Order: sequence, then C-alpha cells, then structure tokens
Amino acid sequence: MTRAILPPRPSEAELEILDVLWRRGPSTVRDVWEALASGRPSGYTTVLKFMQIMTTKGLVTRKQDKRAHVYQATRSRQQTQRQLMAHLVDRAFGGSALQLAQQALASAKQASPEELAEIRRMLAEFERKKS
Repeated sequence: MTRAILPPRPSEAELEILDVLWRRGPSTVRDVWEALASGRPSGYTTVLKFMQIMTTKGLVTRKQDKRAHVYQATRSRQQTQRQLMAHLVDRAFGGSALQLAQQALASAKQASPEELAEIRRMLAEFERKKS
C-alpha cells in the first residue's frame, strides 16, 4: 500500500498564514500581510519570506497573476487539522484516542450541552461506520 507523502507540519507562524489563506482563499503576500497586521504586526518581507519557504515545503502553491504572485494553501484546513491531530495523538497520547478525548474534555472549558450532544452524535456515527 502506497502512503501519500504529506507536507511537513506547519509551524505556528505558518498556521497563521494558512488561516488567512483558508479564510480569504487565494491571496497575494500583501493581502496576507494586511490581514496579519491587525493581530500581530510583522514586516512585509517577513511574511514574504515565510510564504516562499512554505512554497518550498509544499504548504502553499504560487501562481503569477499579472504582476502579483497569488498563493493558495495546498491542503484544506480539515486535512491540516487531521495531520496535526494524528501527530499529537501519537506523540502526546501514545496513539490512544481515549486518552486524547479524556484530556480534551477535562482541560477544555466547560462543554455545553449542545457540544456534548454533538460529540455523542459523532461517536454514534463513528460506531455505525465501523460496523
């Protein structure tokens, strides 16, 4: 069985850039820089360098549109979250989904009745698919 080669896990700064791309869609460096400037000031050239590195790492693609380069995330938010979660489960919880769920519920803010109902629904769906 051939396993797909995943891009490396994004760093925290790279996740901030990916978040902008996921929310806005394909964007120029200037678009990303302006979106990031409201939360945490950083220089335009710093954002540009990160995005160039992210292109090399396979986290984003770059296309030239007239005079500007337009960047797009290569993987969806959900795909990236799953990759990060799989790494976390393996490294911090010894591969145990039970330990992950226990710690998530114990350390998270109080789960609302709606959130708990959704978790139960998801577990039931998971059980149905496994059968």
